[in-house]
Amino acid sequence: MLVVGCGGTSGEPPACLLAPALTAGPYWHDEPLRRQDLRSDSRQGSAAERLPGVLLDLVLRVTTPSEEQCRPLHGARVDIWQCNAQGVYSDVPELGTTGRDFLRGYQISDDAGWVRFLTVFPGWYPGRTVHIHAKVRTFDPFGAVVTEVSTQLFFDDALIEAVLGTSAYVGRGPRDTRNGTDPVLAGKDATLVPITGDLGSALRGVVELGVRIGEIRGG
Repeated sequence: MLVVGCGGTSGEPPACLLAPALTAGPYWHDEPLRRQDLRSDSRQGSAAERLPGVLLDLVLRVTTPSEEQCRPLHGARVDIWQCNAQGVYSDVPELGTTGRDFLRGYQISDDAGWVRFLTVFPGWYPGRTVHIHAKVRTFDPFGAVVTEVSTQLFFDDALIEAVLGTSAYVGRGPRDTRNGTDPVLAGKDATLVPITGDLGSALRGVVELGVRIGEIRGG
């Protein structure tokens, strides 16, 4: 497994490792929802309740190759979307969540390339290992897409099992797909998010996503 980020050998400028291009999947919606905390439905206003689940403080740094170096990318739009603790996505008619927007949103990367989201650790659904979708885009002055990279973020299998044993995730039986058998992940480098913290309070994941300006990758 690879953690996407900057690297290089001693004495050489750091190279930028590009985030693997992975499908956006059937549940992508281009939601104009700029927010940091994704744990509720914005359309329910102040009455919205935060979703149950292990709190995940997810910090992403967007980088880009420039003159053989890895530089932070300022002003990129970073969307993430994921399922809840019970494996359900928002705004999907067949899942009974039409009109809801929990666990969806975007941030704009700052001068150092950082964005931060408060979310819950995702649950599982049949046929996939636990993951979070991410899409990085840049736009020209007229709003046309210049750069677009869709990818997915993954987690250590042992950590997943520990999370799925907590109260918000129980009752669904053992998951049917792990990292080694996931059809999207199979045979590809993965962005495996390093995690600190604990299940009782919050987990924190920090990872870098490398994109090349001007490329369209992933579906």
